[in-house]
Amino acid sequence: MKRDSRLSGVLHVLLHMAEADGPVTSETMAKAMQTNPVVVRRVMAGLRDAGFVHSEKGHGGGWTIARDLADITLRDVYSALGAPEPFAMGNRADAPGCLVEQAVNAALDSAFQDAAALLLHRFGAVTLAALSADFHARMVASGKSIDLETVHAA
Repeated sequence: MKRDSRLSGVLHVLLHMAEADGPVTSETMAKAMQTNPVVVRRVMAGLRDAGFVHSEKGHGGGWTIARDLADITLRDVYSALGAPEPFAMGNRADAPGCLVEQAVNAALDSAFQDAAALLLHRFGAVTLAALSADFHARMVASGKSIDLETVHAA
């Protein structure tokens, strides 16, 4: 079962961007996310449309964070990604007339809806500033220095 890791990847890159002294190119982010720069530009376009990042073209250009980290929640980023389905599990729909399947699906639907509501509530309570503070505490504790250009080099 394939998992959608875009949220995790975008949050990762956004935190690296917050540490950068200037714009970060799609190519640099693509290396960190182990993907193609075109994929990065597509994902970042949604964040730009939501007002979370800004892009500059040309020499010295790239992506920058457009808002204070305290003003961006995980839910904001999740929504900017198109609110992907949060769970890989789903209901069986092979026999919609079967009363057993209906009972099972009703119970699962209720549980999935409750879990999704709780997850989205929690996403709304966590800001990029909180993630950044956690990252900084981990960096201090580890004694390491983090640089997007080199930390993800193979």
